[in-house]
Amino acid sequence: MRLNIQSTISKNMIKTSWFNEINTSNLRGDIFGGVTAAIVSLPLALAFGVASGAGPEAGLYGAIIIGLFAAIFGGTPTLISEPTGPMTVVMAAVVTTMVAENPDQGLAMAFTVVMIAGLFQIFLGMLNLGKYITLMPYSVISGFMSGIGFILIILQLPPLLGHANPGGGVVGNIQAFPSLVADISWFELILGLLTLVLLFRFPKKWASKVPPQLIALILGSLIAITIFSGADIRTIGEVSLGIPSFIFPTFTADQITQMVVDGIVLGTLGCIDALLTAVISDSLTRKEHKSNKELVGQGIGNLLSGICGGLPGAGATMGTVVNIQAGAKTAVSGITRALVLLILVAFAADLTAYIPLAVLAAIAIKVGINILDWSFLKRAHKVSTPATVIMYGVMLLTVFVDLIVAVGIGVFIANIITIEKLSNLQAKNIHAISDTDDKIPLTSQERSILEQGKGRVMLLYFSGPMMFGVSRAISREQENIHAFESVVFDLTDVPLIDASISLAIENAVKDAVDHDKKVYIACPSSDTRQTFQRMGLTDIVGASNMMESRGDALYKAVSS
Repeated sequence: MRLNIQSTISKNMIKTSWFNEINTSNLRGDIFGGVTAAIVSLPLALAFGVASGAGPEAGLYGAIIIGLFAAIFGGTPTLISEPTGPMTVVMAAVVTTMVAENPDQGLAMAFTVVMIAGLFQIFLGMLNLGKYITLMPYSVISGFMSGIGFILIILQLPPLLGHANPGGGVVGNIQAFPSLVADISWFELILGLLTLVLLFRFPKKWASKVPPQLIALILGSLIAITIFSGADIRTIGEVSLGIPSFIFPTFTADQITQMVVDGIVLGTLGCIDALLTAVISDSLTRKEHKSNKELVGQGIGNLLSGICGGLPGAGATMGTVVNIQAGAKTAVSGITRALVLLILVAFAADLTAYIPLAVLAAIAIKVGINILDWSFLKRAHKVSTPATVIMYGVMLLTVFVDLIVAVGIGVFIANIITIEKLSNLQAKNIHAISDTDDKIPLTSQERSILEQGKGRVMLLYFSGPMMFGVSRAISREQENIHAFESVVFDLTDVPLIDASISLAIENAVKDAVDHDKKVYIACPSSDTRQTFQRMGLTDIVGASNMMESRGDALYKAVSS
């Protein structure tokens, strides 16, 4: 593959086809935005690391590595990339499954899945498929994201109540809930509830300057080591950070299929998460992101994060909005954020030992609550009954069955409903007449010719794009053809025709010919005529009866 690198170096900008928008034209705003985003990222990275089961170090490595490389190679200047709630939920499931199957190599295998996800994202970006990633019904996206929000909340209930996660995923946590409640650690529950109250009641005017998650982290830790010093409160413990140990891809032949599937699920979710956040960034900055380039940047970040034992990540809405509101305009902000986070972690790693797990659980629960699509959940039933059913169905499948099953079934059903609606609309664009009809745009000359047929000629008129759902409507008209001497298939107002409609028309033509009817086709589209010729339809009708003009076809049908 030949890489074409075109670079232009100006006084304050370095631009290449490889890199994001990196320049010094807004250095002050970018640095302030990056610093602010780093402060927001720190507590979330710790919370997601613990929630995933891979450890707080994995969350911090992921926040630094993905944030840095996605900022350098991505396609959205102000996007902040880091471990997110949806990605953490999937990673938690992968870690649980892999460690259960292979206790010794399970964690390394989970990070291999992260590498596969990154490679898959790079592959999608290089194939220029970025613009298609988010082309799915909103009801499916809403149900999927709300389901992930519920999963994140349910998985954090045990640490909020002062217990280790009982295992078994969502179902296991729900089944164990009565026993968890019966043996609550009240000190940890109080810490968690105080954290939630702070996060919900924190003044919005202060939130733009001081991240409430960081305040909650500091206050919760101080309360734990002072007021509750005599209580047995579980904490993170010491986080040993240094140069990360490289993780080499680990799997067996029997496991590769499952790992590839998990990697594709994780990569696809990361693409959706990142590109939806990129759209939010566009709306705030009045710029347009480069979706394919963004996927490549996200893929590089996730690939390297997996190699270094970090969590997977994507574009984070909270960090991105904070970054932009603080004055960021270019990718320098994302680079600054990663470097500041690295410095904070290097000098404050020892302090994480005092952070209560209940506080981190509360922070993750607040993220889960924010992920829930409250707006659509409240009024879905008012918008559309099918959309409501799809949304709740996808949500329940996501929570209790499987993420990819939920999305697959949701997209399938939504598309079937859409196809049915389009088919009904398109069926109304098929008219069978033997005299003039005001619904058909005939010229005065064409009307005159059709009237001369005196009911002997049937005009089967099509209009608009014709797709496979209309095949039944064409089949219904076949019986009507038998009452006429000649039939004209009018495709002059059809811009698009698919294979199913071509075959349906072929069947109708063959049926007419078998009943000794004369058939004429008016088709100005050269592509459609070539399709008919390849199918052999031209030979059935006769090349002389395949015309570009409706008027010519009508004249020949009436004159025969």
